[in-house]
Amino acid sequence: MNANRLRLNSQKTQLIWLGSWHQLEKLNMMYIQLVSTSLSPLSAVRNLGVTIDSRLTMVDHVSAVCRACYFQLRQLRLVLQSLTSEAATSLVHAFISCRLDYCNVLLYGIADSQLQRLQSAQNAAARLVTGLRRTEHITPILRSLHWLPIRQRVTYKLATLVHKCINGHAPEYLAEFCHPSVDRRPGMRSADSGKLHVPRAQTSFW
Repeated sequence: MNANRLRLNSQKTQLIWLGSWHQLEKLNMMYIQLVSTSLSPLSAVRNLGVTIDSRLTMVDHVSAVCRACYFQLRQLRLVLQSLTSEAATSLVHAFISCRLDYCNVLLYGIADSQLQRLQSAQNAAARLVTGLRRTEHITPILRSLHWLPIRQRVTYKLATLVHKCINGHAPEYLAEFCHPSVDRRPGMRSADSGKLHVPRAQTSFW
């Protein structure tokens, strides 16, 4: 930026430290100097519609998704009497399912309690479409609607993405991380299992 005489736009730039609670406690930086701008670290930042917190718990993102879903459900409930079942299902897909599925690969491995919050939003949408009461079991209804539960939706999206990476249908910056174990460590027992090589990550702070 200095070489091209560019100025950093502080209004469009966010700074966040990522790490465990113990690691973040060791930080005592109130701000960091980037080119001509001083930035203070935030506990959560937003990128491409996804809210990322400093410990990667995705709690803030899940809260934002649930908040948006329940808002849309309240709006749909007001006009439900004027909609056919097919129209209501289409609107739920347009306003609810798309939010639950957006970037949901990032939710793999998060706490069960957070996935349950998203599952509750999906259950509420299913009850809205079918008229199911809160006391009735939701699993048969999800099956009849052909809606995968949240955990399975995340796994399915991740498996689809990995399949595309392995078969050359994904961007190169993603595909370069998906290599069978045999490609990297021949002779290992894991090389014959069909598993992918998981690169090691080493981080440091100075």
